[in-house]
Order: sequence, then structure tokens, then C-alpha cells
Amino acid sequence: MRNEEMLLIPGPTPVVDSIYDALASETRGHTDPRFVAIYKNAIEQTREMLQTDGEVFVVAGSGTIAMEMALVNTVAAGEKILVLSQGYFGDRFIKLGQAFGIEVDVLQSEWGKQVTPEEVEAKLAEGHYKAVTITHADTSTGVAADLDALIPIVKKHGALVILDGVCATAAMEEDMSKTYGHPDYKIDVILTGSQKAIGVPPGLAIVAFNKTALAAREKIERVPAYYCDIYNWIPVMNDPSKYFATPPVNLIYAYDEGMRLVHAEGLSTRIIRHTAFGKAVRAALSEYGMQALADEKVAASTLSCILYPEGVNDAEFRAALGKKGVIVAGSLAHLAGIAFRIGHMGNTTEEMLEKAVELIGDTLNELGHPVNSAKAVERFKQEVRVGV
Repeated sequence: MRNEEMLLIPGPTPVVDSIYDALASETRGHTDPRFVAIYKNAIEQTREMLQTDGEVFVVAGSGTIAMEMALVNTVAAGEKILVLSQGYFGDRFIKLGQAFGIEVDVLQSEWGKQVTPEEVEAKLAEGHYKAVTITHADTSTGVAADLDALIPIVKKHGALVILDGVCATAAMEEDMSKTYGHPDYKIDVILTGSQKAIGVPPGLAIVAFNKTALAAREKIERVPAYYCDIYNWIPVMNDPSKYFATPPVNLIYAYDEGMRLVHAEGLSTRIIRHTAFGKAVRAALSEYGMQALADEKVAASTLSCILYPEGVNDAEFRAALGKKGVIVAGSLAHLAGIAFRIGHMGNTTEEMLEKAVELIGDTLNELGHPVNSAKAVERFKQEVRVGV
């Protein structure tokens, strides 16, 4: 890669040369048949990745736009949603729902833990909810949701499943054709962005609706949105030569190449790779006395929130590590200053992560916290070999 630094944050993530090359291709008009063909291919590759029987949308915007598009097209003002929050980004659905007059109830886990199926069952039994939002991998805590346990409960109570896949899509299983104990128990909406496990620069909102979710939109007479109204986008997604809002031409080039790389590796292979990388990074860092916030049983495979050993100064550590070319992220809310977050997803490689483990150890030693870098690196190698 031509990157000068290892961008190991929860997103954006490292970009490979072929994606940079696609991004730098000549800008063409958004109705140029050559661009239209690329856009159409990118949309079809997205449909193949998510396996929906409905519609997919690839539009300019961040993951927040994707969240808004998912919610306003399925839930009307005055209807209720249940937010399953396992960290900061699950909480974002609360303000989003309130902004559109949607009634919001919340089940919030302790940071580092999952919302339990028992809690969800009890809450859904209290009243009718139009939808339940689930963050597949919360970027603030590194906790993954247990879809196999949660989706059957949500669907049994007649609610839509809206899955926030921003930090999971293309790395953790998200198959909208998969059934969870009953032919009708499926994921109804998946939303994501381009800049995390897909490995493309930020700027694209990606949303998929199944037929059940599309039927929910049909029952809403009028949505409180214009750009985010999927009825304005469906004609474009079916025929990208049509116009609603100007697409980010060069970013679509890059996304099409990113999707090509995802499918070339294969989704099942990517899931195995990400699982192995996550376990290996957490195991290696534990050799430094750095423990993951999330227990391994509930840890996401795309990023980890790592607690510092006593005495390590967050800002000093991340600044010193950054000078070595490894960029990690600080933590949010009450974890700020006592933990950092490291991404291990998308285009990251085994070699990159192994080097990062080594440099983290070197940094700790330089700051007066003696550790054995060689032992941690060997632990990383062992765990990767087991995982893949």
C-alpha cells in the first residue's frame, strides 16, 4: 500500500492501491454511460453481498445518513422503536428517533457487555414496537450483538429488525436471506458505510431493505425526508442513468473496486480472517497487561477497545505510537483516557497488525512500562495460525 501510516482506528481504515487508483480515475458526468455501468455494477455487487430480496441504496452520505434512511422509511411519527444499545453508537438511534417524532425505548447494556435476550423478551412483551435497532458491532465498546439469539425474539413479537452494520458489514455475517428459526425471521434492514470493513474512503451511505421493510414504507403515507426518502432513490438504483441527486462519481469508482475485492476474497473467508485478527490482536496485547473491555465471547472481530495498564497516559501513548506510524483512536465517554480503540478490519493485513503489536510494545517500553514485545508478537502469530 502507498499509505505512509497504519490507520488502525475504528474507521476510516487503510485503503489499498487499486482503490486509490480507481478513486483517481478521470471524473465523468453522472449520466455518462461508462459511469452508469460502473454504478450499476457497484449496486449489484452490494445486493450480492447482502443477499436481499428487496432494494439496495448506495448514495452520497455518511453512516448517519444511512441510519436516518433506514429509520424514516420504516417507522412513522408516533410509532415506537426499541433501541438495543451496547455503546455510544447504539445510543445515536435515540436522538435520531426523537428528531422524527418516533417514540423511543432503550435497553442499554453496561459498556463491554451485551443486552441479554431475556431483557429483550421482557421489554417486547410490554407493548407493540414497530422496529428494533441492533448495532452489530458497537464502535465505542467493541461489543458484538448476538444476532442468532436476538432476531428470533424480535421477529416473534412482530417487529422489524434494523441492523446497524457500519462497523461489521463485509467482515461479520450479515445475510438477509438467512432465516433465524422460522422462514419469516430475517434481517429487514441493513445500514452501513463505505469506510470501515469495506475499506473504501468515507462518503457513501449504503442501505438494504427486504420486501417486508419495503412494505412498511408503502404504509407510511409521507416520510419526513426528501433526500432520505427511498422512493426518490429507487428509480436511480434500478437505472443509474436516471437523476435524483448527483452521485459522488469518483467515490463510486472506488466503491466498485472495493466491492470487487470483497467478492474476490469471498465473504466466508473474510469472516474467518477478521475473527482470527481480532482474537490475535487482543491476545497479543494482553501480554502487555492490556485487557479488552469486551470479553472474548462477546467481542467484535472488527475492532477492540483496550484498557490501559495502570500508569499509562493515553495522550502520551497515542502520540508516541503515532510518531512510529501507527494511529489508534482514543475512547469515548467515561472510557476517555483509560482505554484506546484499535481497528483490525477491512484491508488490514497480518503483517500490519503484527508490526503494530511490536510497535505498541516498543512504545510502552520507551514510556517506562517494561514489556516483552517479542513474546507478544509470537502470541499474535500463534493465534492467527489457529484462527485461519
